[in-house]
Amino acid sequence: MDVAGTSGGGSSLPSVGTDATKRKVCYFYHPTMGNFYYGNGHPMKPHRVRMTHALLEKYGLLRHMRILRPIPAHERDFCRFHADDYIAFLRTADPSVENNPATLRRFNIDDVECPIFHGLYKFCQLYAGASISAARQVNLDHYDIVINWSGGLHHAKKSMASGFCYVNDVVLAILSLLETRDRVLYVDIDIHHGDGVEEAFYTTDRVMTVSFHKFGGYFPGTGHIDDIGCDGGKYYAVNVPLDDGIDDESYLYIFKPVVAKAMEVFRPNAIVLQCGADSLSGDRLGCFNLSVRGHGECVKYMRSFNVPLMLLGGGGYTLHNVARCWCYETGVALGIEVNNKIPDHQYSEYFAPLYRIHLPTTNMTNKNSRKSLDDTIAKVLANLSKLQAAPSVQFKERSSPMDLDEIDEDEEDASESDE
Repeated sequence: MDVAGTSGGGSSLPSVGTDATKRKVCYFYHPTMGNFYYGNGHPMKPHRVRMTHALLEKYGLLRHMRILRPIPAHERDFCRFHADDYIAFLRTADPSVENNPATLRRFNIDDVECPIFHGLYKFCQLYAGASISAARQVNLDHYDIVINWSGGLHHAKKSMASGFCYVNDVVLAILSLLETRDRVLYVDIDIHHGDGVEEAFYTTDRVMTVSFHKFGGYFPGTGHIDDIGCDGGKYYAVNVPLDDGIDDESYLYIFKPVVAKAMEVFRPNAIVLQCGADSLSGDRLGCFNLSVRGHGECVKYMRSFNVPLMLLGGGGYTLHNVARCWCYETGVALGIEVNNKIPDHQYSEYFAPLYRIHLPTTNMTNKNSRKSLDDTIAKVLANLSKLQAAPSVQFKERSSPMDLDEIDEDEEDASESDE
């Protein structure tokens, strides 16, 4: 069932011309995603995805896009990238069972960063399944923009968890896109370096990774400007290191020319944008000073290239700001400006006392001088200029599409009423 109705979505991507107002948009959501809980005091809270969905519903944005419930990812999907023994461990992980300490160390599992919690494997299946499903909808040319706010867990490695991330849904989605697309551009606006995705594609010329992140004494410690890829992937890894307090003006000053050059030289057939909201002002773990509107301008800019676009979530640890941001950016994807006043709904108390989408940023010092930004831009653009032509392509055998279940509104309401 199409929840939005047959009139949902917009016109397809124009082949030429300026940015169109409408897009055919598909949104992936599973009503149980908000049930998962990392543990007391842990900053990662999947409940933020449910809060975002509640805002989308109250603002009426769900009527303007197709809503699909993903089929959970299977072990064979995970093992396209992840090691068999690591996935086997996740499949049987149980917080009530004592595990071998050496095994936990091997897979980087602990009680602080990447704990074992109830339903961990199901959690991985749902968020990764949504990203894989979204990629396959792009492959079928059914939608112009696909959205999975539960995804974007970009730190997970082939054989280990990292940074609250267990399975790298971004890598799995890109692998799916490469079944039908020559080249995929990955752009990451999370405050943390997109290390897991960069590492996965560091030696290939079919994926360009572009990460804008805090660098210097900050997790995960990677993403130096001189890390540019190697072998066949040389110059296809782009790192834009930033300092504390960067504001909208400075961020967009460096974001737009870097992305424009990447688009010019790489000419991707699909774009994956990781929209980590921990780069927002006031994030519990962040140190940037972006507004929701400034963060959303990055989405708007990527949308303007009229290339099939996947929007994923990522970091974000101040729940009400994450929901504000991803609701606003869903509106950007649809070409709809949401009202600044947040309507009354089940999570209204989270948005007190102002009840607004757009909040003022702080007066923190911006440590990114114009000279430092100019120097970074010059170096990044010089590296990108060394790519003279779009890379060659060698396709792999295409796998069969994953089946999709469309959300039944009554079933979704029943699921949420049981919580």
